[in-house]
This record gives sequence, C-alpha cells and structure tokens, in this order.
Amino acid sequence: MPVVDIEIVSDCAVEPSETPAQALADALAATLGTPPGRTWVRLRYLDRTCYAENQSAVPNGLLPVFVAVQHAHPPTGDALAAEAAAITSAVAQCLARAPERVHVLYAPPGAGRQAFGGEWVR
Repeated sequence: MPVVDIEIVSDCAVEPSETPAQALADALAATLGTPPGRTWVRLRYLDRTCYAENQSAVPNGLLPVFVAVQHAHPPTGDALAAEAAAITSAVAQCLARAPERVHVLYAPPGAGRQAFGGEWVR
C-alpha cells in the first residue's frame, strides 16, 4: 500500500513531464517489492522562491526533494533504515539529484487510520 508524496523544489512551480510520476512509481515499486498497482505516487513541484534554508543560499544543483512515505505497517529498526536508504537512492537516480538532497519522512502507520475505496485498512 505505500502512498508516496514527492515534492521537488525547482526553478518553476510546474515542470515539464520529463520525469513523470510513473517513472518514480515504477522505481519505488521495484525498490519496495510491491506488486502492480500497490505503490501510489503523488508528485508536486515547489517553486524555489517558496523554499529557503536559514542563512544560506541554495545553488540550483542543490535544490532538495522531499519524500513522505506512508505504509499500512511500516518496517522498523534496521529494515526501516535500509528502506529509507533505498528510497533515497531510487528517487535521486530518477530525478538526477544528489542523494544528500533527498529527504525521506515516514508518516504514522496507515492501518487503523485510512480507508481506500471505502475499505478500511487494518
């Protein structure tokens, strides 16, 4: 079930579809080992004028990417750390960004909090 929200800081709020959401979804599904139709990606762009780092100018080549991941039942411990590293690598490769500029956040487990198509996730 992973739902993955990806926000790319860029020079414009809407970029051409050179890197479509489908490529990211496919790469993340391969990374997470999910079957077809089970990794959902929502892609957004954030204009660089809406992003800042305190007392620091961010050069074009170092604009970040923010990734939020929600699982019904997320991994824990070493498995979570390994997954975060794998997601970072897959997103960085798809977007031609440095892995150091890809930041992954895990949402609380979706089980018991979310329904898809009216079906409660347990």
